Amino acid sequence: MIEVLVAVVILSIGLLGISGLQIRALKNNQSALHRNAAIIHAYSITEAMRAVPKRAKAGDFDITLSQDSPTGSSFPAVALAKWRERIDKSLGDGATGSVSCTGNSCTIIVQWDDSRGTSGSDQQQFTIELLL
Repeated sequence: MIEVLVAVVILSIGLLGISGLQIRALKNNQSALHRNAAIIHAYSITEAMRAVPKRAKAGDFDITLSQDSPTGSSFPAVALAKWRERIDKSLGDGATGSVSCTGNSCTIIVQWDDSRGTSGSDQQQFTIELLL
């Protein structure tokens, strides 16, 4: 009877360890999904900028992380507003993006809260450089 009790205790400790690993794996999987979404969002705005490179070089796509989404009917304003909306929808509240162009070189940043991941931070950023 004692052997069975010891075996059950050892088995339950092992199952608790496995459940902890499963929870950590789910959190990190969500973190990886957000990182993948950030990459897709960064590349989506680059395609909009490549559609009208003169407007991008002129700074029409420039927006800071803290700046509100632009309003207006111009292509850059509509593209940026939709881009920010998609970022917020897929990466959660507080997620945002910025674009900064100087001449032919542009820097695109997508920022979101990744604190659920094992090594995540509350302001995770993905940055790419674009040459027009």
